[in-house]
Amino acid sequence: MLNAITDFLGKVDNFVWGLPLIILILATGVFLTVRLRGLQIIRFPLAIRYMFSSDEEDGNGEVSSFAALCTALSATIGTGNIVGVATAIVSGGPGALFWMWMAAIVGTATKYAECLLAVKYRVVEKDGHIIGGPFYYIENGMGKQFRWLAKIFAVFGIMVGLFGIGTFTQINGITSAVGNFFDADSVHYINLLGRDYSITIVISGIILTVFVALVLIGGLKRISNVAQVVVPFMAIVYVLVVLIILGLNITKIPAALVEIVEGAFGLRAFGGGMFGAMIVAMQKGIARGIFSNEAGLGSAPIAAAAAQSKEEVRQGLISMLGTFIDTIIICTMTGLSIVITGAWDMGLEGVAVTTKAFQMGLPFPDKVAAFILMICLVFFAFTTILGWDYYSEKCLEYIIGNKPKAITVYRWIYIACIFIGPYMTVQAVWTIADICNGLMAIPNLIALIALSGVVVSETNSFFERGVHKQIK
Repeated sequence: MLNAITDFLGKVDNFVWGLPLIILILATGVFLTVRLRGLQIIRFPLAIRYMFSSDEEDGNGEVSSFAALCTALSATIGTGNIVGVATAIVSGGPGALFWMWMAAIVGTATKYAECLLAVKYRVVEKDGHIIGGPFYYIENGMGKQFRWLAKIFAVFGIMVGLFGIGTFTQINGITSAVGNFFDADSVHYINLLGRDYSITIVISGIILTVFVALVLIGGLKRISNVAQVVVPFMAIVYVLVVLIILGLNITKIPAALVEIVEGAFGLRAFGGGMFGAMIVAMQKGIARGIFSNEAGLGSAPIAAAAAQSKEEVRQGLISMLGTFIDTIIICTMTGLSIVITGAWDMGLEGVAVTTKAFQMGLPFPDKVAAFILMICLVFFAFTTILGWDYYSEKCLEYIIGNKPKAITVYRWIYIACIFIGPYMTVQAVWTIADICNGLMAIPNLIALIALSGVVVSETNSFFERGVHKQIK
């Protein structure tokens, strides 16, 4: 029965993430890049300056622009950067990393556009709190007649929160890492519903569920407060650790880069297998890239809408940095460490791949290397769980209205999904996540193409007014 379900999910995943969606994602990013004249590259230094400026404190919103970015990063920097990269390379070969880069480069323009639109079309509720995101720029930007498309997005957003990025993949990644470290051979186990599980996995799952519940009760401000501290600290720690691996293996980096590029175009396959290998690398790389940086998915705009920002373009520039930080920096470093050490081709899966890369690449005992990765993964995934609860709650709020009691019930359902996540297989978890992500992206990408004229108009107006020169 379980194998039949897994096979069915695999077929659905291949259909959702077929060539049409891959082309739509890349085409949207390329289209926006062209219309914005490479803004994500040309205005990159300005985005960095805005991220560290403090001249928007009197703008409308619930949290600062930096806090909004950290909230978005808390949801994006998670298992996708550690486990997702590994599963992409194992399934699609080293070439999958190349397609993650391509998706990120054009996806930065996509992220800019969707976050700009989120601020422009956000809504202030009667009680003063702000809600915004793809559902509102679809309804208010494209017109009321497209509200059905906005609702479809919101439904898929809830699904991604409950069954995709938000719960199953994160808690499964955390407990797998903890289990591999403390009880790799499952010597101490318990039988649940006919299957044996390490007691370590059970205990860590319960502890994480309790901590998540305690934070979620505090709402957005508590989530953003936690994110502002945890995300920058853990990102820096993780980057420094991987830099050690790359530094000690610096002579292997050129060969790894060649392997990545050759794998991206199927050059290491033979005959008719070249095109097939390229498609698999592209499919897995783009799917995991979108999972990791969420460009085009429509999630980051929900956080951006709450920023204390007076200018839509300014917030778009700040928010687009999330894609660069997530994929170009963190995912690249993870991917290179996996390719350099060869951990991707050892018959391992999930977090075990990255763990092996750390053990082979770091000059520490295996237990120490595994512990470092486990700590990074725990904090990354923990903040992702928090961020996606906020996203999916806003999607629900759009559908049913501002009903605190209903939101509280949903929050407990979300917590319940976290509780059961550790007991699902790695393959099933990531397949379900891919399906939900793909379905959520479609209505958002349609809206971005339809509203690209608004994005270009707002951008041109911003720079013509010289607002970008007024930075404290």
